Amino acid sequence: MPQRPRRSLKVRVKTAKGRTPSQKHWLERQLNDPFVHEAKRLGLRARSAFKLAEIDDKYRILRPGMRVIDLGAATGSWSKIAAQRIKAKEGVGRVFALDMHGMDPIPGVVVFKTDFLDAEAPALLKQALAGEKADVVLSDMAGHATGHRHTDHLRIMSLCEAALDFAGEALKPGGAFLCKVLRGGTENELLSAMKRDFAVVRHVKPKASRGDSSELFVLATGFRGRS
Repeated sequence: MPQRPRRSLKVRVKTAKGRTPSQKHWLERQLNDPFVHEAKRLGLRARSAFKLAEIDDKYRILRPGMRVIDLGAATGSWSKIAAQRIKAKEGVGRVFALDMHGMDPIPGVVVFKTDFLDAEAPALLKQALAGEKADVVLSDMAGHATGHRHTDHLRIMSLCEAALDFAGEALKPGGAFLCKVLRGGTENELLSAMKRDFAVVRHVKPKASRGDSSELFVLATGFRGRS
């Protein structure tokens, strides 16, 4: 089970030859990120695995036997953690992962290579559920960053709204929805919409989410059905 790693900042990129300042900053951050190193050591697909693991450790949204949908699943780090915790490899639970880029296979995970915003994507996932409802809908979706904070905020909020709309159709009563958002003002409107359909809605900032990032997660539990 992933644990929060400890590592002091030491590495500095001495040359910026052929790199922009933002590329140099990103490389330094990666080289000094303890979660990046720990993910590699544990054979995890990305540092984002720690974010879901930490949220689930605290709020217990993943349990054996569940059906979980993972939107924007590549590289598969969340799907792998979810599959472990619901015991998908043992055939107890099942994860359905969707991403436009696809990803390498994971035992117990059904992967769909398609864009969630394509018209047929929700139907593919509902068909995979075979008439059942999902216990959890996860969304780590994010559009390609433009570097313009307001534009990036609006893009990710639009994806979260689309994921929430799908969750309203796919979740069973009592289900949970976890979605990545960015600070920027409009997330409060999204929270208000969630509170109509879920018993508890909260913002979550796991320690694995970089402190200088505007990234947040919205966790909604106790799905009551569409209002």
